[in-house]
Amino acid sequence: MRIVLGVEYAGNAFEGWQSQAHGRTVQDHLESGIARIADHPVRLHCAGRTDTGVHATAQVVHFDTDSRRPLSGWVRGVNSRLTAPVVVRWALEANDGFHARFCAVSRRYRYILHNVPVKPALLAGRVGWFHPPLDEVAMGEAARCLEGWHDFSAFRAAGCQAKSPLKLMHEARVQRDGDYVVFDFHANAFLHHMVRNLVGALVYVGKGRYPGEWLAEVLAARNRSLAGLTFPAEGLYLCGVEYGQHWSLPNEGRIIAVPRIPFV
Repeated sequence: MRIVLGVEYAGNAFEGWQSQAHGRTVQDHLESGIARIADHPVRLHCAGRTDTGVHATAQVVHFDTDSRRPLSGWVRGVNSRLTAPVVVRWALEANDGFHARFCAVSRRYRYILHNVPVKPALLAGRVGWFHPPLDEVAMGEAARCLEGWHDFSAFRAAGCQAKSPLKLMHEARVQRDGDYVVFDFHANAFLHHMVRNLVGALVYVGKGRYPGEWLAEVLAARNRSLAGLTFPAEGLYLCGVEYGQHWSLPNEGRIIAVPRIPFV
């Protein structure tokens, strides 16, 4: 039996998604909690492996089990065994052909950047920060060149293991909400560090270092050294994974809201 879970977690409490010998990852912690309900070890497969510090509001995972439990047991039961900031939000049973990663047709990421003179203390680990004023209109116009099929090699980490740098960007949007600049990206898939590198390049445009056309030139050049900084992970959220309707999954995206009060 294949069980699919919708998962949410605060990435700054873990050393990434993928299991490590030290056990301080989302996968390790969640597998431990599920195993206590299933009464056997489990191996999780996720829609998108997140780095250390990257959060998720709508991660999707699956595992196989012969243990029969009500779906509520895979939600409330597992959550009662978890001690770190990770929760199961929903559970469904799927057929064996489903795979959380390979069946996903698109993913959504949001980066929240606090654009204020002084670095926030109570929001540390939950938002990015940049102190010079940014022009969100210029960044939004520049981001349009990212939409469509492109080779995103200029925004790919050196250790990226993806077979191809060609990705379909459905939407790339930048908007301001008070003191926050919000970057939204929707694509069929993402390369390692791709969103954080895109944010770094867009910030160069936003602070006036380069004109908007520069981003299109970097994209076309496919040269990582031209694209600028990799922004910190703390402002990045995996907030949606979409699947074909025949899988009957929620296709639920949870877009993290711009903070109105400090996280405490």
